[in-house]
Amino acid sequence: MRSPRSIWNPSPYLVIASLALSACAPSEKDIKLPPPPEETTLVDLDRFVGEEIGVPIGDARPWVTHLRSVDLDQDGRLDLIGCEAKDSEVVWLRQLEDGNFNEILIAPNAQAPVHAEAYDMDADGDLDVLVSCMNIVFPNNDKIGTLMVLENDGSQNFTQRILLENVDRVTDARAADFDKDGDLDIAVGQFGYDQGEVRWLRNLGDWKFESEVVLSLSGTINVTVDDYTGDGWLDFAAIVSQQWEEIHLFENDRNGGFLKSRVIWGSTNDDYASSGMTSGDLNRDGKPDLIFTNGDGFGPNAVPGPRPWHGVQWLENKGNGFFKYHRIADLGGAYSPEIVDIDDDGDMDVIALSSFNDWANPKAESMVLYENDGRMNFQAIVLAHDPIQLLTVDTGVYDSSGRQSIVTGGLHAYQPYERMSRFMIWRPNK
Repeated sequence: MRSPRSIWNPSPYLVIASLALSACAPSEKDIKLPPPPEETTLVDLDRFVGEEIGVPIGDARPWVTHLRSVDLDQDGRLDLIGCEAKDSEVVWLRQLEDGNFNEILIAPNAQAPVHAEAYDMDADGDLDVLVSCMNIVFPNNDKIGTLMVLENDGSQNFTQRILLENVDRVTDARAADFDKDGDLDIAVGQFGYDQGEVRWLRNLGDWKFESEVVLSLSGTINVTVDDYTGDGWLDFAAIVSQQWEEIHLFENDRNGGFLKSRVIWGSTNDDYASSGMTSGDLNRDGKPDLIFTNGDGFGPNAVPGPRPWHGVQWLENKGNGFFKYHRIADLGGAYSPEIVDIDDDGDMDVIALSSFNDWANPKAESMVLYENDGRMNFQAIVLAHDPIQLLTVDTGVYDSSGRQSIVTGGLHAYQPYERMSRFMIWRPNK
């Protein structure tokens, strides 16, 4: 069995993967995955115009591990929440009346946060922030993970409440009312290292939660929540990397718990390099699908970079918890898929980033749009060659135009230390 590897475990340096020199080479069968539809990649660098927001980079090398578009103060202007893992900070980029952003630190000493989502956890009418923390982003077997809530007092003053601590390193958490009792429970993914877990926390009220482990595998990157079986109860899914390279579905048993997890997709390629997953109705048939990337740049080679099998794919929900695999496109170093109707034509497109690419090539893709023609054929359009090493992306309507903008965050913990970014907004230009 190979050494663990993942988006959060760097070899010489970082959150995003761990080197595995002893790894088995991928088999010929795995490399020959079902190909994407034939396409001609276009380049449209003027479609969106990017600008830095928040605190200037200066001499820093940012480690932005996650960002989320949300109107945190509910003033009608979309803001941004960001995680800076190296500095252990959660920040709020508040959008001002003139469209500029004021960066506000809302959680210092946040123990290497890697994911943040906004929910009204205590049902008091304002948005709190649920934060997943690894504590140490380098490979570590200690139980040092933490899940916290930044409780909002209604005036955007935040108090840290620890919901889970002294566990395998936490990479993602999503809140939902799984048991239909009127309050928010939480699905939690824990990467760990040699050990890891997926669990859910049942809300008992008054900031107390009962914890149940539903999977004991290392390497969970993301969890997503939706009614995947169509029975009216919320389920959740988890993408698990390392030697497993699987996607698990946790079906709600409609009795206050979950059935044993079921693998709905997996690869025998030990270097498949799962790197992220999101949920949404990509084909607009009323059933939530799963879109995921594989592009972790580490593996059996000492230098991170693209692999021929990296790319973007989706699991089409066929009903009753069954899914069909589709390859959307090849993309070396693919990360952070995002579903959005970017061109407002009524069908859903996909945006993905390349965090590990051949950066010696100035034409290497950094951000790519996969534009849907309405018949689930996707045209690849390169939106940016730089900045490079983008890790996280989201979208939202940030102005009165009603059009979608893109926000990105860069993580720069490996050479080349050039063409860097921290937080950026990309506004539509045409």
